[in-house]
Amino acid sequence: MIQLKDITKYYASGFARTFVLRHIDLEIKQGEFVSLMGPSGAGKSTLLYIIGMLDEASQGEYYFLDTPVHTCNERQRTELHQQNIGFVFQSYHLIDDLTVYENLETPLLYKKVKSAERKSLIAEMLDRFQIVAKKDLFPNQLSGGQQQLVAVARALIIKPKLILADEPTGNLNSKQGEEIMALFTQLNREGTTIIQATHSEKNAGYSGRIINLLDGTIIDQ
Repeated sequence: MIQLKDITKYYASGFARTFVLRHIDLEIKQGEFVSLMGPSGAGKSTLLYIIGMLDEASQGEYYFLDTPVHTCNERQRTELHQQNIGFVFQSYHLIDDLTVYENLETPLLYKKVKSAERKSLIAEMLDRFQIVAKKDLFPNQLSGGQQQLVAVARALIIKPKLILADEPTGNLNSKQGEEIMALFTQLNREGTTIIQATHSEKNAGYSGRIINLLDGTIIDQ
């Protein structure tokens, strides 16, 4: 599903280069649940963002479902992302001035899903996550756990082939965190590929493979 060859990411300032990732070679098969682990500054989030096409590598090759992402233009990458990838962020990234219902509807509008199907998909997600009563509330009227549930529901509503999660339980209490991780486990059993970046050994324990990063390189997997 995903193949990274010699992926390197750096930021140039004058003649100096600050490296965030160095020579990453990685293959992830469809249906895997993978955790990226390492200390702050190891490059976990950057690698996740490159896989999610929210950032570009400075050099190297990236193949997603056999498509050479490194040769795609911005429009092609955006389309690939919107059709196939759901992203869950630590800080939720819900749109503050939209209701729960409207936040769930947004990715469907990007995909140009027809009105009747949108209503059906949103109803299904509201029911699945038991947030029907919250549909007309705004994000600031929800608890952290409820906001993260909405964020996961929004990521799932397009039925993505891949879910990327960046410290998905970082702002939650332990019970809410366990609920999110149990949900990811269930989704993975249903066939969704999941890659999470996490500091938590407990969360990493839910995955089938752990990739350890240090100073922008993979030290073991």
